[in-house]
Amino acid sequence: MNHGRNRRAKAVALLSVLAVTGVVSAVPAQAEPDVEDVRVKVDRLYHQAEQAQERYNDSALRLKGLNAELSSLQADEKRQGRRLGEVREQVQDLIVRQYMGEGVNTVGQVVVSDDPSSFLGQLTTMQAFGDLQDDLLDDYSAEVEALDLRQSTARERRAEIAKTTADLKADKAAVEAKLVEAKKLLSRLEAEEREELTVSRDHGRLPASVPASGRAAAAVKAALAQVGDAYVYGAVGPNAYDCSGLTMMAWGAAGVGLPHSSSAQFGSGARVGQGDLKPGDLVFYYSPISHVGMYIGNGQIVHAANPSSGVRIDSVFSMPYVGAVRPG
Repeated sequence: MNHGRNRRAKAVALLSVLAVTGVVSAVPAQAEPDVEDVRVKVDRLYHQAEQAQERYNDSALRLKGLNAELSSLQADEKRQGRRLGEVREQVQDLIVRQYMGEGVNTVGQVVVSDDPSSFLGQLTTMQAFGDLQDDLLDDYSAEVEALDLRQSTARERRAEIAKTTADLKADKAAVEAKLVEAKKLLSRLEAEEREELTVSRDHGRLPASVPASGRAAAAVKAALAQVGDAYVYGAVGPNAYDCSGLTMMAWGAAGVGLPHSSSAQFGSGARVGQGDLKPGDLVFYYSPISHVGMYIGNGQIVHAANPSSGVRIDSVFSMPYVGAVRPG
């Protein structure tokens, strides 16, 4: 892979000699890109794209929850509307009966009653009827207020859904922009050097065995089986993954459901200290969290790294370490 670099060095040396002897007047100003410099820039762009993708994943989860909440609110709103209709009918019936002369005037009834003492004995019952009227009107007011509250909350959720949908669109655009920029950088390199940058990184050596059992063993096995697969932003398999898509798939194979988001997965299990890591534990990187891998023992993780490297094995501290959790 070095003959391309040697060829370029000889060309530069020849141009220098020619410039000194006066055969050429100047060396071209455009310098060839340095492979290591491009590697650093491309990795940074990949990480920025991954940050945007993880924000997208977070927004997608939030949107799913908001839509579910809105559906529940709308169902509750309908129930409340029916309840309000029932109470309204009762109030209307009460008003009609009072208008038709069914309202009770206690003093008048005592005056015209053939047996005032008998009527006064029924006064408690009439007072209870009055209390019932008051309760009914109170119920009506309470139901109106409850419906108002539900409608207001539903409006808020619709506004949140609109904003989250816009965030999804912006984050998706950010991912695509970073990838375009990375591809432009790569296109500046000669074919051999581009191949060296994107292919020569090996996937890390698969461990002969991993000391795990139960669900953790199943999760590790599923993750290791993907080593060499492609990295695609937003992918969850079966032939390509992003970082949280890989860990979600692996633990899913072990019967444990995880969200498709590295930051959300950080809250999916008990926290684990660096000295207590066991195979199957999820390890998180960067602040804010934007990458996740799975610990496989011997100071190593398996993870979906980036579009150049795909799913590979690396050191557990090859990136800025934040913490770890144990799912299940």
